[in-house]
Amino acid sequence: MVTRRPARWVVGITGASGAVYGVTLCRELIRQGFEVHLVVSDAGWRVLKEELGWNAARREEALHAGLDFPDAAGKWVYHPFGDIGAGIASGSFRCEGMVVIPCSMGTLSAIAHGSSDNLLTRAADVTLKEGRPLLLVPRETPLSAVHLENMLKLARIGVRIIPAMPAFYYGPQTLDDAVRFIAGKVLDSMGVEHQLYRRWGESNE
Repeated sequence: MVTRRPARWVVGITGASGAVYGVTLCRELIRQGFEVHLVVSDAGWRVLKEELGWNAARREEALHAGLDFPDAAGKWVYHPFGDIGAGIASGSFRCEGMVVIPCSMGTLSAIAHGSSDNLLTRAADVTLKEGRPLLLVPRETPLSAVHLENMLKLARIGVRIIPAMPAFYYGPQTLDDAVRFIAGKVLDSMGVEHQLYRRWGESNE
């Protein structure tokens, strides 16, 4: 008897502002029964501490506190940033694809130029070479010509660039509404159904 594994996604969180986007995406994937393989850069941990109050000195404990909840239908695996020998560093690791959310300009540049000296950029490099979906959620403003050129380079080879630009047509009332919109747009590009925000045409008439 063959047991089918849960669908897997690799998720990277970097040092760009907006760590809550990555946490919200992970929680929704876990809630829906996906297997999440998470890697967080050192700068990403700094932002998790500054923006969400996570204890970066006790990373495993912080992740359990932030990602575990009673109705979690799936599971998650944390991979240390420097563990270049982790499973997600290999093309033989089976998964649906990878999302970097939020994605710093430094990480985006490294991916665009094939520089993979840590687990996060190596996993992204593997995603590209295996022809799997790679989605990047940059959170930076204003953007320089260098940033735009790097994004264009990646977009031309099929990488989905989903800037963290919340919309207002659905009438967000809270900051959480805006966060859920961005996470929802990413899930749309992943082909994952969700109810994180109200779509255009739903009760707009």
